[in-house]
Amino acid sequence: MPSLGRLHLITDTRPGRDPLAVLDAVLPVARTELVVQVRVEDSATDRQAYELTRRVLARCTPYGVPCLVNDRLHVGLATGAAGGHVGADDLPVAAARQVLGPAAVLGATAREPATALAAVTDGASYLGVGPCRATTSKDGLPPPIGVAGVRAVVEAVEVPVIAIGGVTAADVPELRAAGAYGVAVIGALSGATDPARAAADLVRALTW
Repeated sequence: MPSLGRLHLITDTRPGRDPLAVLDAVLPVARTELVVQVRVEDSATDRQAYELTRRVLARCTPYGVPCLVNDRLHVGLATGAAGGHVGADDLPVAAARQVLGPAAVLGATAREPATALAAVTDGASYLGVGPCRATTSKDGLPPPIGVAGVRAVVEAVEVPVIAIGGVTAADVPELRAAGAYGVAVIGALSGATDPARAAADLVRALTW
């Protein structure tokens, strides 16, 4: 399995956002601390997801940055991505592992210890845990679990825990103290006036 960076950038493909421009700003700053998760809107076609993933991979490969595809595992396989990430409404983790094979990175979403343990047992390489705070980046999310919820999952599993949901650089020290390996962000970078500086702040907080 490729080494896992501490900063996960999830592509923001909502209207008015430019995920590739954000990625171009962040890659030279975050480098090997970065993982890119390609996520598209539910309304996007597989062709659109495929083309975006190809463009992301072309940018990430020179930096040695792994690219994962959220939800649409077949797109990840077709493009040669490093793996994928499945949420609560996607393929079960065990089925996703069968699809991707034993060597791929496979992330799974969890918000409490029991489901986290089950996901790891079924083959998850890491866990995306949250939402930590309220966020507008994705509709239909459950209530925030806060730092205490992240800590509860960390104490239950032995794989890296990536905290997600409204996370900013200011939240990182407390999340790291709770045992989180890293953080996944959308708005903290895609909504920043200076994504490169925002990435530098996040990486600094994650690696101190």
